[in-house]
Amino acid sequence: MKFIFIGVLLIMNIFANTYSKKLAYQIISQDKAKEMMEENNNYIILDVRTDWEYRMGHIEGAINIPNEEIGYREIEALPDKNQPILVYCRSGHRSKEASAKLAVLGYKNIYEFGGIMTWEYGLVE
Repeated sequence: MKFIFIGVLLIMNIFANTYSKKLAYQIISQDKAKEMMEENNNYIILDVRTDWEYRMGHIEGAINIPNEEIGYREIEALPDKNQPILVYCRSGHRSKEASAKLAVLGYKNIYEFGGIMTWEYGLVE
């Protein structure tokens, strides 16, 4: 029984490593995200918090698609799968989940930069 358990763990580890390489997204610092926002205008800032959280304050220019709404269907608000998408949430947990789901959907240029709890560049309502 012990050997079966170890074998299952090894297979899961191999699968996870292979799967994560295919579904990669980049984790960047908030400073790097701000730099990208200033240098390029062909990006989407994606806030994956709830609608209520978004309305309480968000990064200027961000669109809101709650993490819970990102699944296995195409996203009309994100038609270009090659366009850079800068993803954030409140603390960084939901943005990582959303980034992984976006990768599954075929998006290629996903940049996850954590949560706005530590965002130092101002918010709008």
